[in-house]
Amino acid sequence: MVFSSIIFLAVFLPITFILYYIPIPFKEKAGITYRNIILVIASLIFYAFGEPIYVFLMIGSVFLNYLFGMMLGAGSESGFSKHRKLIVALSVIVNVAILGVFKYAGFFVSSIDRFFGLSIPVPKIALPIGISFFTFQAMSYVIDVYRDSSMRQKSYWKVLLYISFFPQLIAGPIVRYHDIDEQLTQRGRAGRADAEKISAGLMRFSKGLAKKVIIANNMGFVADKVYALDISQYGAGVAWMGAICYVFQIYFDFSGYSDMAIGLAKVFGFDFLENFDHPYSSLSIKEFWRRWHISLSTWFKEYVYIPLGGNRKGKARTEINKFIVFFLTGFWHGANWTFIIWGLFHGLFLTLEDTVLPIAKIGVSKKNREVAAGAKINNKDVTWWGKVIRNVYVWLVVIVGFVFFRADSLTYAGQMLKQMFTGFAPAVGARVALGVVLEQATVYALLVIIAAFISSYPISSFVSKKLSKKKVWEPMLMLGSMVLLLMCILSLASSAYNPFIYFRF
Repeated sequence: MVFSSIIFLAVFLPITFILYYIPIPFKEKAGITYRNIILVIASLIFYAFGEPIYVFLMIGSVFLNYLFGMMLGAGSESGFSKHRKLIVALSVIVNVAILGVFKYAGFFVSSIDRFFGLSIPVPKIALPIGISFFTFQAMSYVIDVYRDSSMRQKSYWKVLLYISFFPQLIAGPIVRYHDIDEQLTQRGRAGRADAEKISAGLMRFSKGLAKKVIIANNMGFVADKVYALDISQYGAGVAWMGAICYVFQIYFDFSGYSDMAIGLAKVFGFDFLENFDHPYSSLSIKEFWRRWHISLSTWFKEYVYIPLGGNRKGKARTEINKFIVFFLTGFWHGANWTFIIWGLFHGLFLTLEDTVLPIAKIGVSKKNREVAAGAKINNKDVTWWGKVIRNVYVWLVVIVGFVFFRADSLTYAGQMLKQMFTGFAPAVGARVALGVVLEQATVYALLVIIAAFISSYPISSFVSKKLSKKKVWEPMLMLGSMVLLLMCILSLASSAYNPFIYFRF
């Protein structure tokens, strides 16, 4: 089941909301318990709607990690206290093994066949939806308990709720256990209806749904058409159109989903951390990764980069640690060399920015550099022309990187990049290609691109801050959210094209 579906919007969400906030006079603790049970049942139904078999895999994974947490949180009088490092290592091995079997078995076997000329049968194992997300959350729970035994959760059902909670179950954001621990037991007024919070959550959900349905789907329609072509037969214009449309599609698809997840969590009393912060306004790739998929980059920083030594063991080791993290980041996204190259590509530019690429000096006066020597230079110290040059550089790196991410093979990615940078001669069939690509109205497509570009920068935040003091602003937001929601429902009812990129991860 996906958020952008009629059955979710018209059936699942209203029923879950009514059952969750049903006015029964519970005591404080009993109220939370009842509402947690409702959310667990709803979450299992939500997942089973698309994965009726693999819901048992998720339940089993949660139970194993619950047991690991119980062992790690046992007191010093237990025999487990002497083997805590072994237990946490075993938990990581088990989780990685589950992920490896279901997500990477076919990749490893096919790669071995290709490199060594063998013909080992490639296992046909269906990929459970969201396995990368719920596995990382399970690992977060065990590692957090290892670091702080007091975080051990004695209730299996609360651990199950943490990992299976339907807003973030199949496409994130990845919620670290220590960020939500207290909310599982106590949130707001025992989970009772908070009109202001519910309203804010529904408005955030409507915003995310509009990003997905109105912008991402239209950008995806064009991108899919281009990537389905034999791109070697077309010119640079068609190739750039497909690449740019995909860059918009993946941002508005995934950030829209994160908005919906954060909004839904708020409706049910939970507060999730932000997952995107206008990444396309970044002035360096390092800044881009502080703004893009924040929950994933934070997870890798906290559970991989820092344990590897972070930046505490010299410059060379720091850069090696970054490459390891970005190799794993790419591989986490999918069992294909295209994802690995995408991750290493970003790791390369991060290393270049730390060493030979003078991106941090562009647009910064010598005086400001001297004042900020040894400190972090603020973007406010960068001139307007410096910001333009830096931002164009980020866009180029991101667009090229996402060509690898979107392509089905390295061969196709190479053909796409070749056409983008060398295909300037008139190409056979270019006019036909444009006709196929722009099946939707040209004006509408341009409006979508303009809206996508504007909303990728913090203009909306600036406007909302200026108008938030006006009494009319809140009613305008609510009315606008209702209009967006209605537009999305009408669009979903009349269209069969509704992909979600991150479901395959």
